[in-house]
Amino acid sequence: MSLGDEHGYGSDTGRSDRVGGSGQTRTRLPEGGGSDVYGGARRPVRTSRSLITVMGVVILLIAAIAFANRGGGEGSPDPEAKQGGGADPTAATGIRPVEGKNGAIATGFAQSEQGAQSAASNYAVALGSDGMFKKDSRHKIVDVIYTTESAAKLRGPQDQAYSAEFLKKLGLDANGAPPQGSIFVSRTVPVGTKVESYSEGSAKVSVWYTGLIGMSGQGSTDPVSTTWKTWTFTMKWADNDWKVVDDSQKDGPAPVPGDVAASSSDEISKAVEEYGGFTYAR
Repeated sequence: MSLGDEHGYGSDTGRSDRVGGSGQTRTRLPEGGGSDVYGGARRPVRTSRSLITVMGVVILLIAAIAFANRGGGEGSPDPEAKQGGGADPTAATGIRPVEGKNGAIATGFAQSEQGAQSAASNYAVALGSDGMFKKDSRHKIVDVIYTTESAAKLRGPQDQAYSAEFLKKLGLDANGAPPQGSIFVSRTVPVGTKVESYSEGSAKVSVWYTGLIGMSGQGSTDPVSTTWKTWTFTMKWADNDWKVVDDSQKDGPAPVPGDVAASSSDEISKAVEEYGGFTYAR
């Protein structure tokens, strides 16, 4: 588009809206001058809009940098970010897992429903372990898990229950040891927990679990098999932890067995040696 096409420039010299005098040459005044409608009025608008745009971009950049650095540096003032709480979208919910242990048994559970459930789960694991088939380790497990009174009452009856005759049926010797070249498997794997009742000083929690028990080795007459049971613990708060007063078990609920073929004794032995257990907390 030529200058003559705009606002009377060119042959239309008689119009009153001509700019720049009587001639056809347009004189552009310095910015800010009131005579030049195109240069004086439009340029400041463009300048202010550009400035606003630039400032907006800078503000967005500053906000993006601040958001990216939030909780990521060593000097972050956010204690929760330092601990990982809230920063990891896949972090487990609930109370923090216990850090204390008495031997191989987790201890120091919270005085809450979650703490009682965690205690019951870990106690089921310990009471279902192969350590229960050896007298010394059995006494240690019972002393940690049960109240002093309950532990004293249990030792005698348990020693009778884990008799040499009973151990022999499982393929163990009188001390609870398996034959050379074989591995005795006894594990409890909690599937879920349910609070039957709870108060500040007592709790009753049921643990639904699957168990592994049997002898893994060549010529074993008692191969490793699975069980499904529910273990119910009546506990009280004592010595700053949950202690078992009484417990009972019942069969099930048991799912329909799957179609997976049973593994060989060598595979089971290798798995038991390679895969450790867990500390359960929620």
